[in-house]
Amino acid sequence: MKTREEALKFGLSFPDTYQDAPFHDENWQLVRCKLNKKAFLWSYEKDGQICLNLKVDPIKAWFWRDRYEAVKPGYHQNKEHWNTVILDGSIPDADIELMIAESYDLISDTPAKRIYEAVKQIPYGHVATYAQIAEVAGDRKMARAVGNALHKNPDPDHIPCFRVVNAKGELAGEFAFGGAGVQAKLLEAEGIEVIDGKVDLKKYQWK
Repeated sequence: MKTREEALKFGLSFPDTYQDAPFHDENWQLVRCKLNKKAFLWSYEKDGQICLNLKVDPIKAWFWRDRYEAVKPGYHQNKEHWNTVILDGSIPDADIELMIAESYDLISDTPAKRIYEAVKQIPYGHVATYAQIAEVAGDRKMARAVGNALHKNPDPDHIPCFRVVNAKGELAGEFAFGGAGVQAKLLEAEGIEVIDGKVDLKKYQWK
């Protein structure tokens, strides 16, 4: 991997990512995570060479720097948590890809991401409660955070937030899911009976 284009293409191959040029300077091209807007791959040209700034676990930062001369402390970033990788051809593609993947994992591991992944697991024709999704996401105490995350759902076509109801089986308010009655219609389309704005958890709850 020697070009910016190769690095950006690989960075964009991860889920929920997009390219950004935030500094009104075409030299700086970033790849961010949609879920939290954080950049995990910074690309730029410096001293005639294409460089990448990548997030890194502080313990592994020194491993990569010791292993390759072309891996330096992060340029213009926290040198404990970021490395600069110079694409001079001296680092095997597999290791560059691994460093990019590690950076993505560090940036994208957020409560919202875990919530969305939990919601994706709800089977067709079933519902789950906010507390249930919070538990699957790793912390039953963040049920309120589940509601907040679902109202900011970045990908409704693949994150079925309409399958989430409260502890009584009640549907969300009119402002959610596109308007009044939309959640009920989506649930009914999957064979889930909705009566007076509620579903029977004993019958439809995801086990």
